[in-house]
Amino acid sequence: MIRHIYALVDCNSFYVSCERVFAPQLREKPVVVLSNNDGCIVARSQEVKDLGLPMASPVFKLRHLIRRHRIHTFSSNYTLYADMSRRVMETLETFSPEIEVYSIDEAFLTFTGMEHVDLDEYAKTIRDTVVQWTGIPVSVGIGPSKTLAKLANRYAKKNRACRGAFNVTDHPEIDGILESIQIGDVWGVGRKYRDKLNKVGVYNARQLRDLPDKWARANMTVVGLRMVHELRGIPCYEVEPEIDPKKGIVTSRSFGKPLEDEEEICEAVAAYAARAAVKLRRQHSVVSSLTVFIITNPFRKEQPQYANAASWNIEPPTADTPQLIAIAKKLLRRIYRTGYKYKKAGVMLTGIRPEGEFQLDAFSTAFTDDRRQKLMRTLDDVNRRYGMHTLSFVSEGIRKPWQMKRDKLSQRFTTNWKEIPTVKAD
Repeated sequence: MIRHIYALVDCNSFYVSCERVFAPQLREKPVVVLSNNDGCIVARSQEVKDLGLPMASPVFKLRHLIRRHRIHTFSSNYTLYADMSRRVMETLETFSPEIEVYSIDEAFLTFTGMEHVDLDEYAKTIRDTVVQWTGIPVSVGIGPSKTLAKLANRYAKKNRACRGAFNVTDHPEIDGILESIQIGDVWGVGRKYRDKLNKVGVYNARQLRDLPDKWARANMTVVGLRMVHELRGIPCYEVEPEIDPKKGIVTSRSFGKPLEDEEEICEAVAAYAARAAVKLRRQHSVVSSLTVFIITNPFRKEQPQYANAASWNIEPPTADTPQLIAIAKKLLRRIYRTGYKYKKAGVMLTGIRPEGEFQLDAFSTAFTDDRRQKLMRTLDDVNRRYGMHTLSFVSEGIRKPWQMKRDKLSQRFTTNWKEIPTVKAD
């Protein structure tokens, strides 16, 4: 009988680690990365965690602590983080025949059929190779199920003696390890399940594992039963190398400052539509419905409030950027009202389906035209090769006063020729 073995590789403080790769002087220094418009903390180095600064804290409330402890702050550099993530995942692909990219900084690997390999040493090799090839430190957890691999990863992070790698498979002290993990830290246990389990005296992963199947099925549905089985080392979830195409795509940002001018908001909506179109083509899909929404700042009670949305059915479905921009601008003009300070706008695509899976209209000349498809592919290829926005549409704006506030943005070291790091010899 084939025994399944899984690994979860998780980048440590990923956003912070990306910044440190190109600023090595900040290693072992307190560092935070901020959210859109530099509003809240979204990533913390271990030094900041040790200082007690909580995640998602508004920066304006912590400025005195940031100054006192000389905490280095960065705006979110999504272009850099996405490219560094790609490099990490490509490195991990060399260690396993199957890999599931679970998030920007996490991936599941399968080691099934590798019984002859010393997996403890293999985990250390993965850890050392990733940091050598990319500069990103990672933790590696190994277990007979995805849930146990995730818990092993957490254990590796929390216990410095593990040095970032831990294998829970056949571990003689598995009961004690599971007892040390609070129920809320088990993969799939949200607040609702946590509160329900606490009421019946279940506070840690071992107690959850030992629940009777009948009780778990009756009180937590089949999802809860699978959690219990996974904690027992019975795999219920396989590694899924193929990522399912998204059924809906939303591109939205808060403006860097409140906007009142219709043309400025129109530029932002056009840019969001263009970005959504790129995501659509990346998964070889077309869309049949587009929605535009705008909203004022609901936290500014002293200002007049307004929010609205409008949709457009697209026949035949398309992934053509100019067409989607034109529709988005029409919808924005339909819902825009003067006299308001707008905080946010967005574009949402629904009715997404694979290319070719729709009924053609005899008079259609939209995205079914080979010339249009080739033009969009060329646009994507140029921007992929030379950097995002190398080519863009005039309707997306030039000055872009609506862009997010990112006063502490680092350079796009790996994706822009003009921002490649320079090395000076002493």
